[in-house]
Amino acid sequence: MDKKTDSDSLDGSRYRALLSVSTAIATQPNLQAVLHSISGLLSRVVPFDSISLILFDSNQETAQLYALEAGSYDPGIQIGTEVPFRNTSVALALEEQKPIFVPDTRQELLKIPQFAQRFRFEGIQSSYIFPISSSRRKLGVLIFGATGREQYGEADVELMGSVAAHVSVALESALALESAEAYRQQLERERDRLKLLLEINNHIVTNLNVNELFHAASISIREFFKNAFTGFWLFEEGSNQLQCITLDFPESRGFVENIPSHKLKESDLESMRTRVPSVYGPEEIKSWPDFVAQPLRSESIVSIANVPLMGSTKPLGTISLGSRQVNAFSQPDLDLLAQVSNQISLALENALAYGRLNVSRNRLEDERLYLESEIQSEYNFEDIIGRSPSLRKVLDQVSIVAPTDSTVLLIGETGTGKELIARAIHNLSMRRNRTFVRLNCAAIPQGLMESELFGYEKGAFTGALAQKRGRIELAHEGSLFLDEIGDIDPDLQPKLLRVLQEREFERLGGNRTLKVDLRLIAATHRDLTTMVRKGEFREDLFYRLNVFPIHIPPLRDRREDIPLLVHYFVATLARKMRKSIRIIPQEVMETMMDWPWPGNVRELQNFVERSVILTRDETLAAPISELQRNDLLKPSRESTLSATERETIVEALRAAGGKVSGPGGAAERLGIKRTSLQRKMNRLDISSRKEY
Repeated sequence: MDKKTDSDSLDGSRYRALLSVSTAIATQPNLQAVLHSISGLLSRVVPFDSISLILFDSNQETAQLYALEAGSYDPGIQIGTEVPFRNTSVALALEEQKPIFVPDTRQELLKIPQFAQRFRFEGIQSSYIFPISSSRRKLGVLIFGATGREQYGEADVELMGSVAAHVSVALESALALESAEAYRQQLERERDRLKLLLEINNHIVTNLNVNELFHAASISIREFFKNAFTGFWLFEEGSNQLQCITLDFPESRGFVENIPSHKLKESDLESMRTRVPSVYGPEEIKSWPDFVAQPLRSESIVSIANVPLMGSTKPLGTISLGSRQVNAFSQPDLDLLAQVSNQISLALENALAYGRLNVSRNRLEDERLYLESEIQSEYNFEDIIGRSPSLRKVLDQVSIVAPTDSTVLLIGETGTGKELIARAIHNLSMRRNRTFVRLNCAAIPQGLMESELFGYEKGAFTGALAQKRGRIELAHEGSLFLDEIGDIDPDLQPKLLRVLQEREFERLGGNRTLKVDLRLIAATHRDLTTMVRKGEFREDLFYRLNVFPIHIPPLRDRREDIPLLVHYFVATLARKMRKSIRIIPQEVMETMMDWPWPGNVRELQNFVERSVILTRDETLAAPISELQRNDLLKPSRESTLSATERETIVEALRAAGGKVSGPGGAAERLGIKRTSLQRKMNRLDISSRKEY
């Protein structure tokens, strides 16, 4: 009776333990907690010292320690350790789906040498292995370990088998929940990934400006990856220099705002061409140049992901993501960034191509407007007229220097046709199909000369409402003719020298260096050598200009060309004024040939035009009395250029009665602008009131 009572009591204890195990399985939050509860509950009725759960992977080639409850005993392995099980009792229990008793745990583990080296054998000598299975698949095993080697009784084995069955049900449910949760997270990740790609696509469609696109895209990227900053870097035109275009860093401490542009090595470019994203940790960042690494360390940036922006033929730049967390970017993150990069790269390449086309269109439009203004200007020569030896010598020099790209300096008095010679040089050069751009340095106020020559950026000064290209930029791949180069402001001379030497410049108000390819043709009536000695003109600039000087003879030194010029001007102007002039009196021609023409061809042209205006029949009615009255004012051939110029201006003022501008004024008589005449008068110290 006592034995029966003890047996009934033991059965009751086992029954209660099983109920408690069932309750623990239902109430505990995870399997580790379940094993802890099972260990405490079963140890009261079944003698064991450890309990572990091993689960198999989907292909059942390896297993993983999923949970372990060993009390004070430390087996020396961690949760998550992979456990090879082929040819072991674990495989046998799994295959036969029945409990397996292992009397010597040490010998069993020696079947797996790489695992046995990590396992501590002290304490656990034997174990029972129970299969964990559901109706659909084999899940793993539940292993009870004991310090002794005796087998459990049939009732104990049955109890542990029941516990294993309960664990199987709980495990299948938990794995199903985990699978569902993982699938839910995967769907959310896929949703967020597609949302990001859609946002980037919308940014591309709605933001035509590259800077605006980068700013909008960087915000979307940062919201998705939770990174500290997003930066867009592009290569400067025609170089390997990376320049930061956009940096989105809301929590910046201000250390990375001014990272300068840096030049990439060829190996870096080759790596970019593979289109493979790169990830850098703290050690790699430390090895970077200080001007990059130091600001990143100051901002506590320890992870960097770089994704190349690739065009169809070459790298365009890179997207950089920075994080203050170690190992912040996983392989799926990089794959997604590569997709984002592909989207932005396509839009960027199209934008750059559009920008280049737009620049070309704007340049062609500027050239068209410039050429139209040239056509509408008071330019009256269509060809070089004359057969004199002195002119032929000039034309020979033109034919020699024109095919080269050398700088030419044309020296001659006002009105000798220096611009006409400059055009001839351009038309005979390899640049004849490009633009011939001219600028009279004496006709532009010094305050406007820099903006006219170099152009300016929008907002460079009050009234600069839009970007403007200067004459230098318009002359790219063509020729630039600077007339009256001696009048250029000394402050601008170093900048012009830089254009000649380095072929580069900056627009007014800009900081971007622009490259230019042009041929410079300069002209002056002044003695630049004397100006250099007086410190009025830079010596180095003079030497750059004086590569191939050509002296243009004054009209008085080629008098035999005067009849040809007169006939040409009469025919051209008569046709323009719809008059029929067939006869030029011999007396008129001789008088014109005898006059020294201090204003040279321009003065002759103006005189002929006045004559055509006065003519009412077929005979040219030239006011030769004007020339006869001023016959005593012929300049001496031995006089210097300055003295000749001074005499000419003084005489013009006398003839005009001191009147500088307006009809009949000295400026009109000399065929130059009022501002140019006033500048020359100031330079030569001429007063309109005291010289006559």
